[in-house]
Amino acid sequence: MTKEIVKKEAKEPNAIQRYFHETVGELRKVSWPTREEATQLTTIVVIVVLALSSFLAIFDVLFSRFFALILGAE
Repeated sequence: MTKEIVKKEAKEPNAIQRYFHETVGELRKVSWPTREEATQLTTIVVIVVLALSSFLAIFDVLFSRFFALILGAE
């Protein structure tokens, strides 16, 4: 009877193996976007990042000049 218990325990995967096995199982359930959807979403993200970075850069320059004017620095 102890031999059966030892064999069962030896067949159980360790935590790392179980983690990767479960991860692969979950990734198979994912609904992946098509190439066109991924391209469109990437384009949207790049446009939004560029717009926001431009917005922040403009306000950074404006506020820097404003505070330089107030503090008398050039």
